[in-house]
Formats: sequence, structure tokens, C-alpha cells
Amino acid sequence: MSQPRKIYEGKAKVIFDGPKNGTLIQYFKDDATAFNAKKFDVLDGKGEINNLISEFIMKKIGEKGIPTHFLERINKREQLILDCNIIPLEVVIRNIAAGSICSRLGVQPGLKFREPLIEFYYKNDELEDPIVNDSHINLLEWSTPSEMEKIKVFAFGVNKILSKLFFSVDITLIDFKLEFGRVKTDNRLVVADEISPDSCRLCDTTSQEKFDKDVFRFDTGDLVSAYRKLARRLGIILK
Repeated sequence: MSQPRKIYEGKAKVIFDGPKNGTLIQYFKDDATAFNAKKFDVLDGKGEINNLISEFIMKKIGEKGIPTHFLERINKREQLILDCNIIPLEVVIRNIAAGSICSRLGVQPGLKFREPLIEFYYKNDELEDPIVNDSHINLLEWSTPSEMEKIKVFAFGVNKILSKLFFSVDITLIDFKLEFGRVKTDNRLVVADEISPDSCRLCDTTSQEKFDKDVFRFDTGDLVSAYRKLARRLGIILK
């Protein structure tokens, strides 16, 4: 059996041709990166656990009416997904101040916002993903005003679903990143990429123990163990 053609390789995933027209295979790597790939390591088992967690979350938001590119998990490291044209934006929802917003705006880490804050970043590693607004997005034709309104509705909807889901297992959703795509066969807007601890900040509601990539960023523990503990909390794995 011939190896599927590799289409794209990113920091944490590889995309291959799918078995049918309109589909792709998304492969989860063990690579861990931080600070725009200035920090790098290969952590055995990371790809497998992220595959499981992203599958679980994509199914949860899909059940609540948020469309996604996810079709099914094929094996330990691969998912079958819809082939999409990815919109070149990272959509960030912040519930509590952490990370770059603190250094950019002098905001105290841990500040809980009165309502969720949405930010947009242009996906460009060479430019270090600069923050942009609706005017940039419209004038540079990355998206349209009507599509951006849909993106905002979906992003806030995902935040509501995930905040409730994590709260049910005593975990606080601090912030997270989404990517969106247009399905090539019918131009539908869907949540794409992945939703995993790589793209979220999560902590125990009481102890503040971290379950996300900050463990790797700041060398505060074993990243794969933290991800496995999150998966156990969510009932994805038993041990």
C-alpha cells in the first residue's frame, strides 16, 4: 500500500492526502514547541494523547451545533478530516489574563475579565503572528465582515461549551486558540486544526495545577504526564 502524499507539515502535525476526495489525514507528532518554536523537544506519547483529547473536544462541540472539520479518529495518531482552505488567522478567546496580553498591555496575570475577550492574530511565523483587527482582516481580504461575525459566534460558543465542560471536572479554562477553515466542497465555515492542551491554558480550579503547554514553556514538570492527567479527568482514558 502506497504512502499518502504529504501536503503540509507544521509544528505539531502533518497533513496527508485523504482516502476520498474532500478528505485529509491529520497526523499528530510528538514535537513540542514554545515561544514561536524557539524552544523545541520531542516528547514520547504527546501526539497520541493530543489526538485523543482533540477528538473528544471536537465531538463535544459538534454535538452542540458548532461545525468542525473532524470526521473520525483513524488510529492512535491520525484523524480523518475535511479538506479545508484555512483562514490565516488565530482566534484567541481569553477568560483570564495570561501570556502575551499581560506583557503587551501591562495586565496583571490572573485578572478575570468581566466577559470573554476575543483577539485575532495573523498566522505568519516569520512575522511572529502579529495581532490584527477587523479592519486589517477585511482590507487584506483574509475574511469578510459577515464571515467574521460567524467566526465570533462560533468562537464564543466554543468558549461557553468548553468552560462548562472543564468546570464540571474542576478545571478552569483560562484561554484558548481556534483556527477556522472553509470546506472545499461546499465552502462551509468550520472549526479546523485541533483543540488540545497545546492550544489551551487550563488549570485546576483549586490548586492551580497546570494541564497545558505552559508546563513545557516554563519547565515546571512533565508535559505528557500533565496531558494524561487532563485526559483522565475528562474520562478519555482510565490510567
